[in-house]
Amino acid sequence: MNCYDQCQGLENLFDTRFAQRDLKDYRRSGPSKQTRLLFKVLREAGVKGRTLLDIGGGIGAIQHELMKSGLDASVDVDASSAYLAAAREEAARQGYADRAQYLHGNFIDLAPQIEGADIVTLDRVICCFPDMQAMVSLSAARAKQLYALVYPRDSWWTRLGGRVGNAVLALQRSKFRFFVHPAEQVDAIVREAGLQPRFQGNAGLIWQVVVYSR
Repeated sequence: MNCYDQCQGLENLFDTRFAQRDLKDYRRSGPSKQTRLLFKVLREAGVKGRTLLDIGGGIGAIQHELMKSGLDASVDVDASSAYLAAAREEAARQGYADRAQYLHGNFIDLAPQIEGADIVTLDRVICCFPDMQAMVSLSAARAKQLYALVYPRDSWWTRLGGRVGNAVLALQRSKFRFFVHPAEQVDAIVREAGLQPRFQGNAGLIWQVVVYSR
């Protein structure tokens, strides 16, 4: 599978109905468990006055929450136009739209025109792309201080769940696929970019949260 097909699948799957449902859930219950753990680590490291590059930001939960802790500005890159619209909507509602920028497309393609940020986050993103190496290396290179990932635990049950889920997607004729990339490979690429582990923890049976610092 190539990145074009995957991004087209992302655009079709994560549509307006999907995005508005996630936005409604966020407004009612706040961020997900794994995202809350990510916030905790980043806030302890300090976010006041810093900039954020949020790749695959969805409805913008990371941006919304870190803005409340003093984040200076954010850039959101997403392959789903519906998610970007929902993130903009919530940023305007929370009153910081003038400090947020939104880019639609595949981050791997857009990377040459994107500057670095103090904090770079990918919350449940690398599991959505076949070219993990390019996604991680290009995004890690843009992290000036902190680099944070939420991605599937490298376990037999996540790999099995991914295969079952992808079989269902294929039956539905969706171009989107789910990937469980080897954690050792992810870690090696991040370290090659000059970043060192700061935190690692599991958030349930599926997700792990890893934060690196420069």
